Amino acid sequence: MRGTARYPEIDLLRGIAIMMMIIFHSLFDLSFFRIMQIDVSDGFWRYFAYATASLFLLVVGVSLAISHARAVSRLHGRALTVKFLVRGAGIFCCGLLVTIATWWYLQEGFVIFGILHLIGVAVMLSPLFFRFRTWNAVIGVVFIVLGWILATIPGPMGLLVFGIHPLTFWSVDYTPIFPWMGLVLIGMAAGEFAYPGGERRWTLPKLPERSIAPVTFLSRHSLVIYLVHQPVILLLLYLATGAPIL
Repeated sequence: MRGTARYPEIDLLRGIAIMMMIIFHSLFDLSFFRIMQIDVSDGFWRYFAYATASLFLLVVGVSLAISHARAVSRLHGRALTVKFLVRGAGIFCCGLLVTIATWWYLQEGFVIFGILHLIGVAVMLSPLFFRFRTWNAVIGVVFIVLGWILATIPGPMGLLVFGIHPLTFWSVDYTPIFPWMGLVLIGMAAGEFAYPGGERRWTLPKLPERSIAPVTFLSRHSLVIYLVHQPVILLLLYLATGAPIL
């Protein structure tokens, strides 16, 4: 598969992550608006949320490695760097839309640096890490360990993006660079290993296109779905329950 061809297994994994996200956010909303008593901050659903974010970020890393491997055949130096800076900036701006929307709707607990902000930053920083190839797995583990350490250190809001924040801080979506960018780096290492030069290392069984089409559709439109799924969930909950959501 060359050029801009998509790998169905990657679309499948990204689509699964999107479905997991929709499931968790639906349950979160049911709990947040006290429609149902569901503990999403501890136990199974907490780890379900971690697994969802982890899978999504790993796939982001794999996709970055493939995109870079394909881009180097036609772009070099500054042009190659600009490609990822522009792409990352676009995703980060979508994150800012989430910040504005959640500030307007929630006031307290609004998203300052969530998963879209992180992905945008990770894509913009990725040109610094492509050179390390599979060693990015080691760097990623370092990021994760640093994240665990920094999470124990209270600090000013200015360090929020790095995982340091005041004790009173909370947000409905907080995904700092440490530890979460570590998963993107591990994904980049996995992509470098499994898709050297942007080509799949192994031959995989052909996936049934019709069966996986609904899931891969989610993958191909993941950014749009991320931006609109919460308003859709809130509208459906309001119509179904009449709860004071809107």
